Amino acid sequence: MRSDARTWFIGLSRQKKAFILISADVFFAMFALWAAFSLRWGEWYIPKTDEWYLFAAAPVIAVPIFIKLGLYRAIIRYIEVRALWTIIQATTLYALVFAFILHESGIMGVPRTVLPLNWLNMMLLVGGSRFFARWWLGEVYLNLGGGRGVKNHSKKNVVIYGAGNAGVQLASALGYGREFRPVAFIDDDVLLHKQKVNGLRIYPLSSLRYLIERHQVSDVLLAMPSANRARKSEIIRLLEPFAVHVMSMPGLSDIAQGKVTVDALQEVDISDLLGRDAVAPDQSLLHDNIEGKVVMVTGAGGSIGSELCRQIIGLQPKALILVEISEFALYAIEKELQHLSGKTNNADNIHIIPVLASVTNAGRCEKICKTFKVQTIYHAAAYKHVPMVERNPGEAIWNNIFGTLHTASAAIKSEVETFVLISTDKAVRPTNTMGATKRFAELILQALSLNAANKTRFTMVRFGNVLGSSGSVVPLFKEQIARGGPVTVTDPRIIRYFMTIPEAAQLVIQAGAMGLGGDVFVLDMGEAIRIVDLAKRMIHLSGLEIKDAEHPGGDIEISFTGLRPGEKLYEELLIGDNVSKTSHARILRAQEHIIPWVELEKMLAILEQATKDDDFERIREVLTEAVAGFAPQCGIEDLLWKEDRRLVNG
Repeated sequence: MRSDARTWFIGLSRQKKAFILISADVFFAMFALWAAFSLRWGEWYIPKTDEWYLFAAAPVIAVPIFIKLGLYRAIIRYIEVRALWTIIQATTLYALVFAFILHESGIMGVPRTVLPLNWLNMMLLVGGSRFFARWWLGEVYLNLGGGRGVKNHSKKNVVIYGAGNAGVQLASALGYGREFRPVAFIDDDVLLHKQKVNGLRIYPLSSLRYLIERHQVSDVLLAMPSANRARKSEIIRLLEPFAVHVMSMPGLSDIAQGKVTVDALQEVDISDLLGRDAVAPDQSLLHDNIEGKVVMVTGAGGSIGSELCRQIIGLQPKALILVEISEFALYAIEKELQHLSGKTNNADNIHIIPVLASVTNAGRCEKICKTFKVQTIYHAAAYKHVPMVERNPGEAIWNNIFGTLHTASAAIKSEVETFVLISTDKAVRPTNTMGATKRFAELILQALSLNAANKTRFTMVRFGNVLGSSGSVVPLFKEQIARGGPVTVTDPRIIRYFMTIPEAAQLVIQAGAMGLGGDVFVLDMGEAIRIVDLAKRMIHLSGLEIKDAEHPGGDIEISFTGLRPGEKLYEELLIGDNVSKTSHARILRAQEHIIPWVELEKMLAILEQATKDDDFERIREVLTEAVAGFAPQCGIEDLLWKEDRRLVNG
C-alpha cells in the first residue's frame, strides 16, 4: 500500500507536487507557531483573540519567501545535504520577517522566547519533511528504473574501493543510477574502518570476501582517480584472488575537462597492470624536431604511427604529412587529427596532408619529401606480425628493408634534417624473419650515417610490445574472454616486455631528438611479464574464474597452443654489454656492429634479386650473413613457396 502511494506521488505533475508541498508548508507554519506557544507556556495552547491573526499571517509570510528562495523548485528525491543551507536561509528570513511584523502589529502578551522557538520548529518541520520525502520516495523511484512504470530489479551490488571524495561522489551518483547499488566502502585507512559515509559502512580489504558472500557483490569499483599507476597495480593485484569484476573511475583530468562524468565507469586500464609510472617527458626534446617544422610519419595509420601523429599535432608542427598505404586507415587518422588540431593554439597554421603511398615506391617517397620540404621523418611503416611475416617473408623484405632504404634515400636527396626509425626488440638476436628484416633496416641507416656527405641525421629506437596495438595479446585476450574462452597462450613460459602506446611514442620522439647520427636507442621497458600471468589477471579482473584441473567449475579455460613459427620464449632488448645511459631515465644507447655501405650495398643487390626470384634459401643466407645472431627457429614458411613445393613433389 505504501509503495502504491509513493508510486502515485512520483507520477504526479510538477504543478501538483508543488501544490502539495505548499499546502504542507502552510500547515507547518501554523503548527510551528502553535508548538512554540505550547512549549513556552508548558500546556496545550489556545490562541487568544488577537493572536489568531499571527496564525493567519505565518503562512502568508512563509510561502512567498520559500517560493523566492526556490524551495519548490528542488526535486525532492534528489535533494542533498547542502540544500539544508537553503532551508535554513528561508526559515531564518521568514522568522525575522515574522518577528518584525509581530513587533509592528502591537499585539501584546507574546513572550519573546516564542520567536526563536517558532524559527526552530519551522526549520525542523520544513527540513525534516524534505529529507523524509527523499528517503521515502528515493528507493521506489530507483526500483522504477528512473522512469514511470519501468521495473528494474537487476541492479548489481557493488563495493567501492576508496572512501575519499571521489568514492563518496561515485556512491552518490550511482545511487541515482539504474545499474549499480553501492553496499559498502573499502579503504586502506584504518581510522576510517567501521565508520559510515552516506549510510555505507567502511571496511578493510580483508572484509571483501565477507561482503561478497553477504551482499552477492559482483563488481569492485576503484574510486582513486588521482592514484599513480604503481598504486593502482598494487591494489589490482590484491583484488585478483576474488571473483569480482574490477572497474575504475576515469582520471581527474578527464572529469575536470568534461570528457566524462564521475560515474562513467570503465574497464581497468590494462596499463595499470604494468605497475610503472611514465617518466615526465623532457619538453625540449619533444619540441626539438617538431615545433615549427614539416614532419612526415610513414605508417601513419598504424598503432605506433597514429599515436606519433596524435602527439606531434600537439607539439605545433608547421605541417604533418601522413603517409599510409591503407586507404581506410589514412582516412581515419586524418579525420581524428583534424579534430585534435582544432584544440591546439595554432590550429589554423597546422597543415595536415594525407598521402596515399607505399614506402616501397622510391620515386613517390622522394617526391613527397621534396614537394613538401620535409624536415623530420618518423618511419613507422613496417610489417610486424611475426607469424604473418614468416608466412609472407618476401613482402616483409620489400616493406621492412627496401621500404626503409627508399625512404632513407629520399630523405638524403631531399636534405631532410632528422630520420627516426621505429625498430623493435625482436631485432636483437632474431629468431624470425620480421626481427631480421628490422635489424637489416637498422644496418642500412647505420651505414648511411657513416657518409659525412649525408646531411640527414639517422636515429633508431627499439622497444618491445605495446599494449593494445594491432596484433598484440591484450585485445585478443579481451575478445576471447568476451566469447567465453578459451584464452590461447602459446607457451606457459613465454615472457614479453610491455609499454603503453602513448609512452612508447613519447619516448620515440625524445630519443629521436637525442641522436647524433647512427645511434641505436633502447627504451627501458621495465620488468618482463609472463603472458600466462597476464591472461590470468585479465580473466580475474573480468570477474571470472579460471577453469583448470583444480577448478573444473571455472568459467574460462587457458589453452596452450605451442610456439608459432619464428616466435621465441624471451625477447631481448640489447646486444652485448656495451650500453650507456643517456640524460633520460628510460632511454639507453646501444653500441652496435656496423657493416660498411660498400659491403651492405652488395648484400642489398643480392637480396633484391633473390626476393624477385622467390629464392628464400638465398634470402636466408643473406640475412644470416648480415644480421648477427640470426638463428631461424623454423624452416621456410612462405605459403606460395610451400604450395609450389607440394605440387612439384606431389
